[in-house]
Amino acid sequence: MHEFEANDLKFLKLEYLILRQICYKDKMIKPPVCPINPHQIETHGDVRVDDYYWLNNREDAEVIKYLEAENDYSNSVMKDTESLQKRLYDEMLGRIKQDDSSVPYFLNGYWYYTVVQENKEYPVFCRKKDSLSNPEIVLLDVNALAEGKSFCQIGGLSVSPDNKKLAYAVDFVSRRIYTIYIKDLETGEISAQTITQTSGGATWANDNNTLFYTTKDSETLRSDKIFRYSIKTDKSTLVYHELDDTYNVYVRKTKSRQYLVISSHSTLTSEHQILAADNPEGSFTVFNKRERGIEHGIAHFNDSWYVLTNWEAPNFRLMQCGLTDTEKQHWKELVAHRPDTLLDGIELFNDFLVMEERHNALTHIRIRHISTGNEHYIKMDDPAYSCGTGTNPEFDSKILRFGYTSLTTPYSVFDYDMVTKEKELLKEQEVVGGYNKEEYVSERLFITARDGVDVPVSLVYKKGTVKDGKAPLLLYAYGSYGHSMDPHFSSYRLSLIDRGFIYAIAHIRGGEELGREWYESGKLLNKKNTFFDFIDCAKHLVKESYTSTKNLYAMGGSAGGLLMGAIINLEPKLWRGVVAQVPFVDVVTTMLDESIPLTTGEFDEWGNPKEETFYNYIKSYSPYDNVEAKDYPNMLVTTGLHDSQVQYWEPAKWVAKLRALKTDNNILLLKTEMDFGHGGASGRFERIKEIALDYAFLLKLQNIKE
Repeated sequence: MHEFEANDLKFLKLEYLILRQICYKDKMIKPPVCPINPHQIETHGDVRVDDYYWLNNREDAEVIKYLEAENDYSNSVMKDTESLQKRLYDEMLGRIKQDDSSVPYFLNGYWYYTVVQENKEYPVFCRKKDSLSNPEIVLLDVNALAEGKSFCQIGGLSVSPDNKKLAYAVDFVSRRIYTIYIKDLETGEISAQTITQTSGGATWANDNNTLFYTTKDSETLRSDKIFRYSIKTDKSTLVYHELDDTYNVYVRKTKSRQYLVISSHSTLTSEHQILAADNPEGSFTVFNKRERGIEHGIAHFNDSWYVLTNWEAPNFRLMQCGLTDTEKQHWKELVAHRPDTLLDGIELFNDFLVMEERHNALTHIRIRHISTGNEHYIKMDDPAYSCGTGTNPEFDSKILRFGYTSLTTPYSVFDYDMVTKEKELLKEQEVVGGYNKEEYVSERLFITARDGVDVPVSLVYKKGTVKDGKAPLLLYAYGSYGHSMDPHFSSYRLSLIDRGFIYAIAHIRGGEELGREWYESGKLLNKKNTFFDFIDCAKHLVKESYTSTKNLYAMGGSAGGLLMGAIINLEPKLWRGVVAQVPFVDVVTTMLDESIPLTTGEFDEWGNPKEETFYNYIKSYSPYDNVEAKDYPNMLVTTGLHDSQVQYWEPAKWVAKLRALKTDNNILLLKTEMDFGHGGASGRFERIKEIALDYAFLLKLQNIKE
């Protein structure tokens, strides 16, 4: 009798648990099921069927309905983290000095700086005449512009040479299409004259009444035309139209303020046109005719042009030429090419040449005294850091302004005396509530990839962290366009590290951390090196007990989101969770569609799939095309409806396909910001909410609730 009662009790308990589970599930929003509408795409005789191609229409009400359903599902799954998200938001916000200002710099009779005010989302741009003790003059209060807007991004500010007018550009949609406004700085009036469909920047000629600006193609968003605008006549005149759709153009003024420069750039090639800034009605002349594969940047100083170029120098060298004989046969070498060091940039002064370099995956600042030829480097302290020249608008100075940061050192601004070699700390980013860098450890590793290449990895973690495989580790990378992911401090990141996370950056091929060859070996038909490097770094960190596969997480955005898509197809069981931010995952279809923004300008990065060799290679790694019926890790995927860089439908289609095919019960979330684009929210506080969601997702998987 007692045995029967015991068994009966177990049965009733099991029945109760089943009913409880059913009731719980009924309260949960089920994952959305995206309708299938097969669309065939045939290329080189190969037919791909895209079941979710129909999502490519942000004007379709059904598309919006689907995205909102995914948002509702994400909110439901993450509901138990709402208090954690709030706590993360509060502590990240609490570390920010809300009432702050930038270090002023002096230009043309005024000190310029930026102010952020307590409880305000946006900056206020200010200046003071002659002395910092003089009254503050507000150039532009972005908070006032943003009032009533869900998004507000400033594209550029430019003060006229006579200091009387301000040209500024604003994007209220998050498509990186800006309208230029002109403000009278003496009266404060905003002119009714506006310039639309621009890329954001505006450059003044020296007559104070002529502006040069760039417009974008309305469909591809390629920056393709330069116009000259006259304030007196309120008319714009086309100055240059870049017809090659693999190029983008922009216009600027040299540091000497004597020349206007129109620059055309593709991935591999550049060309410049120059015009005296005193002669805005004149005709631009080509500096050096474009040649495929030759890149160069130009700077004017006294009676010379200085040319930073990769001509017969993969890691770039510095050349010099006269004001009129500017074709490359007239260039004379000043700084030679070095196979182990990338010459990344220069800054010119009357007596000094400052060079920004990359060597051994770290940035360096080299200073040469022009008359003596003596050189030295500015000494840096941390094992993994980032440094670079700051705002240096004047030639006649022995003081170099530069910035410095590391994984444990907040961003700092220094003035460096190039004669005495003394540096003065002007400002270090304040971490409100206190921050002691001695409580954290920074490391630099070199991990050998499968083909024998050593890949740098930068790490930071709380002192006392035991390397026994139990610590959660977030591995981050980008790996495209030659864009280097330099180690830098983040007060936001402390919210993960203080909860036990190790944070690591894999400096994988596709960036330029180890020079131009590092980039070349991670693009086009070498692209898979990027993915293999990341995976091999992760496996090494597991092997060395920094973490384990059940505690390993990955994060990347945009082209780094492509990386996330590739690694989960290649090694899905290596990761506990993945955050893919605005991921570029439908590579084949996008690169076949030349109407999509960025496509034509990126054939030199990914290859043109209209060529069969590139088609087959891209298809072999394109995340969307390689989703299979198998287990995938937990995933949070984010996008923006108005994204101009990676269209929202790429991550939307990817998630729909993953949801239909994956064989696991892991979390898969798609979060679409309906008001934002590629860079997320424009306000400094709204952006923190996005970071809090990412972190809460990782902490949820790690079962960290506080």
